[in-house]
Amino acid sequence: MIEFAPDRPRWRQVADVIRARITDGTYPPGTQIPSVIKLQEEFGIATATSQKVHRGLRAEGLIYTEPGMGSFVSKDLPKKPADGPGEA
Repeated sequence: MIEFAPDRPRWRQVADVIRARITDGTYPPGTQIPSVIKLQEEFGIATATSQKVHRGLRAEGLIYTEPGMGSFVSKDLPKKPADGPGEA
């Protein structure tokens, strides 16, 4: 379990952990990520918080959900731009 910072929503902190696992290859493309229930168990968070983690990662394009099957790492992960707007 992680120690939560009091100044950030817990769902964002858990999403950061899952995002890091995706980007470091712990969860490669096509791999199933922990379910809402598994996130609750691992991080000690509420159902609504776990659901928000999944919604946030889906909104970023990092995961997709197959009804009745679970959530998986997207095969085509979004690319991060090397530089911000207006920079060379």
